[in-house]
Amino acid sequence: MLNALEVFTTVVVGVMVGVEFSVAFVINPILNALPEDSGQRGRAHGGRMLGAVMPVWYIGSLVLVAIWAIAGWHHRGTGLVVTADALLILSVIMSILLLVPINNQSKTWTPDNRPADWKQQMNRWDRLHYVRVAVIIAAFALLVAALT
Repeated sequence: MLNALEVFTTVVVGVMVGVEFSVAFVINPILNALPEDSGQRGRAHGGRMLGAVMPVWYIGSLVLVAIWAIAGWHHRGTGLVVTADALLILSVIMSILLLVPINNQSKTWTPDNRPADWKQQMNRWDRLHYVRVAVIIAAFALLVAALT
């Protein structure tokens, strides 16, 4: 049973990492290259869509890793799992304090109501997101290492 939990948790976290990586290094660069207001509209739509899904995914991943750490407490690799969970906690804190406030504003923007500094705000979100992606990649790597 523990093996199934380990694999399921690693897959859930890995897919989350893949989505966030693609947002940072594929989707947002594509949207930024679109002409006129298309990129801003696309980011607003993405903010609404992913803003609804990602909180559940982040918290769910955090809970799954915590369950793995508790269930496998006396097994090899538990230190790696606990460290991965700490990194996921950090990513949730970063999200709540730094990224979500920007996202909550930007997802309501249209070309008619966006602030004058909207590009700077999007650049700040992108920079913070790169850090968050690095944190969750490290957590994922630790989970994979704990499997071996």
